[in-house]
Amino acid sequence: MAHVADPHAEVPLTLDEAPPKVLGVLDQSAFWANLGMSLLGFAFALFMIDPLVSGTPLSVPAAITATVVGSLIGTAMVGLAAVPGAQTGRPAMVLLRGLFGAKLSYVPTLLNVIQMLGWGAFELWVISKGAQAIFGTAVPYAVWVIVAGVLTVVLTIYPLGAIRLIRRVVTAGVIISTVWFAVVLVGEAPPVSGTWDAFVPAVDFVIALSISWVPVAADFARHSRSSGAAFGGAVIGYSLAQVACLVIGVYAVAIAGHQAVLADSTAVFAPFVAAPLGAFFFGILVLRETDQSFANNYSTTMSLQNLLPKVDRRILSVAIGVLTIGVALVVDVNSYGAFLSIIGAVFVPMFAVLTVDYFLLGGRARWNTADDAPSRWLMVVPWVLGFVTWWMLAAPPKVAWWAAIWNGAREAIGFTPQPWMSAALGAFVVSALVTWLIGLGSRR
Repeated sequence: MAHVADPHAEVPLTLDEAPPKVLGVLDQSAFWANLGMSLLGFAFALFMIDPLVSGTPLSVPAAITATVVGSLIGTAMVGLAAVPGAQTGRPAMVLLRGLFGAKLSYVPTLLNVIQMLGWGAFELWVISKGAQAIFGTAVPYAVWVIVAGVLTVVLTIYPLGAIRLIRRVVTAGVIISTVWFAVVLVGEAPPVSGTWDAFVPAVDFVIALSISWVPVAADFARHSRSSGAAFGGAVIGYSLAQVACLVIGVYAVAIAGHQAVLADSTAVFAPFVAAPLGAFFFGILVLRETDQSFANNYSTTMSLQNLLPKVDRRILSVAIGVLTIGVALVVDVNSYGAFLSIIGAVFVPMFAVLTVDYFLLGGRARWNTADDAPSRWLMVVPWVLGFVTWWMLAAPPKVAWWAAIWNGAREAIGFTPQPWMSAALGAFVVSALVTWLIGLGSRR
């Protein structure tokens, strides 16, 4: 008789135990749809309208088109990144032992821990600001951060239970709230003029928004019943939700005013709260946002277990929760755009290397995720070249010394990036092509 997994099973406490395969396509779709519908998407829809923060906005059709194109590309990457997790049962950073070797996998692991802490802090920030938009400032920001942080840790202790709760209860409320705001805000938004000049940077922004989940997709896909459930759930759930989220955000920015949101990104919450029944439905979305911070905390825990495989994940979750709360109390949300650029530059090329090696060069058959997996230094080469390509093509970063490095590199070789050049796609293509050539050379 075939073994049937316990539907109420939980994630093992260490990496020594096999993960339960209990999540179907509905579980995965609901989970990823909730991740795609984020208050951060509303708060930073400004970057969809004005990705270069130049004061010259995109037109609404251009912003919406960039949202759809970027979401389809980005979520396809997320879905593909989920498949190895479903097939091997290994968390995302442990999977990288097969790509880089055990010791070298510590480098992307540490980078992922840093980005997850950043995401976690941003999430606690936006939950707290969303709560204050509804209830005012009588309750201090710090109190909301601590409450949201504690709730996040509780969810992380029972991660599969949290995902089941999301599918059964939370998703319905999110769908109703989303439809309500879409009808109200689209009808209220004034006509907005703009250009298509920054269309490609806007697409890169959406890809980076999606790609931030690539290095954690396997953490949840490892509990999928099949590869199809992992891939389909991520692509369908996340892409639909992210498009809806960013499009609604674009209209909310139009209502709140471009300059008002540029001065204070939380100004975009005002149209939601001011809508009929807005406080109620917006409250649902604020409460739901804890699943974002839960996902960040849990994936940070899984990443750290690549370094500390025998440490109880509950201990790591509590420690990460405390640290994230501390970061959220001092976070500078104006660094969000630069933060996404860093994420994209690091993880888009890394994903390209993984995809080519695992799916096209037969990596699946020889994937070694043991704690003594030998180092594969050659795989670092395409990753680094992709990182360089990203910054050679990307819009000038706001950090002066970093911009000077890449502007100097462009001048040295006489290269000027054109408006149609995508940093995300360029980095992916370069890393993928170099990985393919290295694979062909190794076979010979």
